Amino acid sequence: MITTYIHRMGWFVGLVLLQVLILNNVHIGGYATPFLYVYFILKFASGTSRNELMIWAFFLGLTVDIFSDTPGMNAAATVLLAFVRPTFLRLFAPRDILDSIIPSIRTMGVSSFLKFAVTSVFVHHLTLLVIEFFSFSSIPLLLLRVIACTLLTVTCIMAIEGIRR
Repeated sequence: MITTYIHRMGWFVGLVLLQVLILNNVHIGGYATPFLYVYFILKFASGTSRNELMIWAFFLGLTVDIFSDTPGMNAAATVLLAFVRPTFLRLFAPRDILDSIIPSIRTMGVSSFLKFAVTSVFVHHLTLLVIEFFSFSSIPLLLLRVIACTLLTVTCIMAIEGIRR
């Protein structure tokens, strides 16, 4: 139990530092920025309660907000992701392994995990970037940024999953 929390805290600190020190400064083509910290939320066990998941997500988003000088945007997006994550997991995980798995390529298979990751990351990025834009005057630019950021983030997640095998 305590080793689980130490492991989570290590991932929490590592992903926050990676995000705020390196990835926030990466802007591919001026549109795509990887938000790899969402990987932390995706990797919780399926048996984790929604409340616990939302608390972790809030503090993760708040920490990124504090270091990125974004007033609550990341916290709002990560809490929404934590709220819808169990639903997405039920949608995309094979029925026979849903009891208590940690979502990954190894436990879910490439196709199921990829669908789960893309959907989850898309919802997070759509929420985050709609809050950031705070306007629907430029919907094509908003959709371009959401899709570009989603593709870049999912590519990074799949790379980490490939390394962790």
